Amino acid sequence: MAEPVNSSPATDTSVFSPAARQYALSVLVVVYTFNFIDRQILSILLEPIKQDLGLSDTQLGLLTGFAFALFYATLGIPIARYADKGNRRNLVALALAIWSGMTALSGLAQNFWHLLLARIGVGVGEAGCSPPAHSMISDYFPAEKRATALGIYSLGIPFGILFGFVAGGWLNEFFGWRVAFFVVGVPGILLALVVRFSLREPPRGMAEGRVDAGVQPTIGETFRYLWAKRSFRHLAFGGALTAFVGYGVVTWMPSYLIRSHGLDTGDAGTYLGLILGIPGGIGIALGGWVADRFGAKDVRWYLWVVSVALLAGVPFSVGVYLGESALVALLFLILPVALGNFYQATTFSQTQGLVSLRMRAVAAAVLLFILNIIGLGAGPQAVGIVSDLLSDTYGQESLRYSLLIFSFVNIWAAYHYYVAGKYLQDDLETE
Repeated sequence: MAEPVNSSPATDTSVFSPAARQYALSVLVVVYTFNFIDRQILSILLEPIKQDLGLSDTQLGLLTGFAFALFYATLGIPIARYADKGNRRNLVALALAIWSGMTALSGLAQNFWHLLLARIGVGVGEAGCSPPAHSMISDYFPAEKRATALGIYSLGIPFGILFGFVAGGWLNEFFGWRVAFFVVGVPGILLALVVRFSLREPPRGMAEGRVDAGVQPTIGETFRYLWAKRSFRHLAFGGALTAFVGYGVVTWMPSYLIRSHGLDTGDAGTYLGLILGIPGGIGIALGGWVADRFGAKDVRWYLWVVSVALLAGVPFSVGVYLGESALVALLFLILPVALGNFYQATTFSQTQGLVSLRMRAVAAAVLLFILNIIGLGAGPQAVGIVSDLLSDTYGQESLRYSLLIFSFVNIWAAYHYYVAGKYLQDDLETE
């Protein structure tokens, strides 16, 4: 059923002016930045934690992968179900307070199991961030600006990684890994108050002039609705494979530079933070902009630009792991990081365009579930397992070859984005 034009007074410009929308987007970017600071700071601290607690690469892979991803991805769906009928702003604020507190508690861990429980807590909290945030942004900004807006929101990823790597690396050098967790965790609790008391909840359908009918599909109905669309199946799996490679790199690259090239955590965190933050951020923003520019002329290019970017980055990824020095590895890393982030904005944007208004948060959660179980969960875990398997043959260099093997997965991901683009026009929601 078509949704009529929204004439609600809540859309009055005095309430949701362009400045108010930009402020809301800016705050959500900061929230997502804290999300990735707390999620990824463990990566730069893996080596000191490994030495202090006596952990294997397989255990470290579990802490950075499934221990977080299983709860993050699974709980994201019922939380998103609530977000599609409840107050999304309040949900984001509560989630932020929870994951920030659990990050701070990570600094008290005395063994693997303590750290495992803390990471599970971080995953539980972060499950309440992106699905409601994506839904809010989709109501703040119309379809023709949504990929750009979600691309700006996704800048929280490189910003968070940059700050987490640089701050975490040097905090460890001067004060130890436990203090690093405290320093990055506590400020998030204060930010939660800013979210709760300064953001306004947008009416559903505001940006498109659509009135919310108030009927909420079940989780099963939303999943079946999405899965029936061939474009979604392929873009979700393509995104999951891209995330598989990306999270493997973000998690293990600091350890690779420390083991194979002799860097300390401060230098590794600084160099990687700058590369993952600046080229990574450019890749996310540029990917959303290019997708909007070419997709406006031919919707297939909303996803085909990702396919081209992924293929172009593979040869440079090989250079990262076959280079003989840290400088060579870091220089080769710049382009794969930028191009590998092209998928972020347009993948989430097109998913929002495939569903009706009260499916949006759940649709984002379903996509995140697939991306995070395969990408965030399996990616770091697989790299750690293969590194342990190769250790008898390659010793200290086993991690280098594990990362090299998995870099070729992006070719597979590019294929799925190409196929997804072919079906996108027929699948987009027009009612």
